[in-house]
Amino acid sequence: MNRVAIAGVGLIGGSFALGLRKAGFLGELTGISSPSTIQAAIARGVITRGTTLEEAAASADVIYLAQPIDQILRTLERLGPIAHSGCLITDAGSTKSLIDAKANECLRFATFLGGHPLAGKEQRGVEHADGDLFRHRPYVLTPSSKPSAIAEQLRKWLTQMGASIVDMTPQHHDKTVALTSHLPQLLSTTLAISLAHSGEDSVTRIFGPGLIDMTRLALSTPDLWTSILETNRPSVLEALRLFQNELSQVVTLFESGDITQLFATAADFSRKIRKA
Repeated sequence: MNRVAIAGVGLIGGSFALGLRKAGFLGELTGISSPSTIQAAIARGVITRGTTLEEAAASADVIYLAQPIDQILRTLERLGPIAHSGCLITDAGSTKSLIDAKANECLRFATFLGGHPLAGKEQRGVEHADGDLFRHRPYVLTPSSKPSAIAEQLRKWLTQMGASIVDMTPQHHDKTVALTSHLPQLLSTTLAISLAHSGEDSVTRIFGPGLIDMTRLALSTPDLWTSILETNRPSVLEALRLFQNELSQVVTLFESGDITQLFATAADFSRKIRKA
């Protein structure tokens, strides 16, 4: 693995590049993005130069797709007939089933290995890229083809970056992140909307740090999340219905005056994920 091209040199793509460098990668890192992003990425030392998708398809060992999901799908269509047989294409999309299906449909010669780093920030852009962003974070891989030497090299580099690799099927991944990522995003957004519609001006002045924590995800970029949620609709609806059912039970228990067990169950789960 000597030549890596990154399509979408933003927070995730830039962090992948910086993480590779920090782990000791000495090969060429090129980027496929807008001219202004390429210029900023070169200035930060994230990549060595800009390139085109066609050039990357002909010469790169790995093409890393760190774009919004709808753009990843379009890029896979473009790469399908032109990516060479020794090339590994991987992605960092937040949902996997549609991406995996598109890769299997379109790629004629190259190998595909789906991926999703469970890491990020509210800020976007290469200026916020961090070589330690993936460290001590789960990095899901969804292998759907035979193992290859180049795929094993990617796994090695991800491990050297400090990521914790987890293999899952695309379907299992999407069902899981609907619960652990997409549901929290929608709950945070809905909480912020509820307070905005409360009619109480004081809610913008009288609050503690807990409200800041719980509405942090409401700052996320709408266009990014629209793409994520639309490509995982069945699993997200299932997660919302689960929460709706639990919330109904909370209302019933609160009406009866006995909510002690709720706190115990919730605290047990919270302690469990903090030890993970």
